[in-house]
Amino acid sequence: MKTLIAAYSQNRSGSHASIQAALHTLLTAPWPSQRDVRACLQLLSVLQWVLSFLFMGIISLLLLIYLVFTSFWPISALYLVWLIFDWDTPERGGRRFAWLRKWAVWRHFRDYFPIQLVKTHDLHPSQNYIIGSHPHGILCVGAFCNFITGSTGFFEKYPGIRSFLATLSGNFRMPFFREYLMSGGLCPVTRQAIGYLLSRNGTGNAVAIVIGGAAESLSCQPGVTTLILKNRKGFVRMALQHGAHLVPSFSFGENELFRQVVFKEGSWMRNLQERCRKLLGFAPCLFYGRGLTSIHSRGFLPFPRPITTVVGEPMTVPKIEDPSHETVDLYHGMYIRSLLKLFNEHKAKYGLSETDELRIL
Repeated sequence: MKTLIAAYSQNRSGSHASIQAALHTLLTAPWPSQRDVRACLQLLSVLQWVLSFLFMGIISLLLLIYLVFTSFWPISALYLVWLIFDWDTPERGGRRFAWLRKWAVWRHFRDYFPIQLVKTHDLHPSQNYIIGSHPHGILCVGAFCNFITGSTGFFEKYPGIRSFLATLSGNFRMPFFREYLMSGGLCPVTRQAIGYLLSRNGTGNAVAIVIGGAAESLSCQPGVTTLILKNRKGFVRMALQHGAHLVPSFSFGENELFRQVVFKEGSWMRNLQERCRKLLGFAPCLFYGRGLTSIHSRGFLPFPRPITTVVGEPMTVPKIEDPSHETVDLYHGMYIRSLLKLFNEHKAKYGLSETDELRIL
């Protein structure tokens, strides 16, 4: 009996010693530094953004369809009724919320890369503007951060200017995802939607359009400065029709965020991409970035590379309701020269060399 008691006492002593050792290890272990916490928050902010833009639309659609076959089918029915009545809202200025654009998460998103906005000239609230955004890159990170979120100081640098970003109209057919896009100030890249903002929404509107579109994303890769612009003249015609001034902008570093498998022109994979682009409005790209656990692993998150978006000088455009082809060509050429000037003046400051040239196709 004494042996059992001694063994029990020894076991309890050992347990207390183990607990004390564990507590000591826990208390003496280094806690995450502020730098580590900031890095984690930055990574999570980028993760939520990428997941939202790549998967939120299709997941919401599948969820709504699934609910139809459950006892929660009234949710799908009510949203469908709402969607019918609200169908044209994206084409009529949308439904934006200032508080969403000021989320703290966007500051962490900005600092992950980091991203900065460089102002070269004033934009006056008495005018409307079309901002040409170049290049497209894979996910238009620079355009989104600068023209949709308030994290880089757009509203302070351009007081009285309301910025919008035009994106694929198909995104606004996705349930719930359309609400998310409109709340931030995104609009469909259609004549009706852009025309509404430039003619029926007062003045002080700046609509950013990523001119190169999906076609440009197919040639996106680090070190490449090629734009699809030579035959893209619709934005110039719209500017003339509404008397909106044209503003070139260039995001240095946009093409450095992902690695992409670029297929040669004429190959069957490139032809497949082009067919999807013409049919669906977007081109499926085979790209990769960093992984979630390490910058050296592969995943779908962008690499942390600095992006600097330089907004150039506004180009005065007269209002001509039915501009001729010659007039459109004239102002299109003026816009290209203005963009080339902007690129050449700032390329050496933001990661390129003096010998790098901007190719326009």
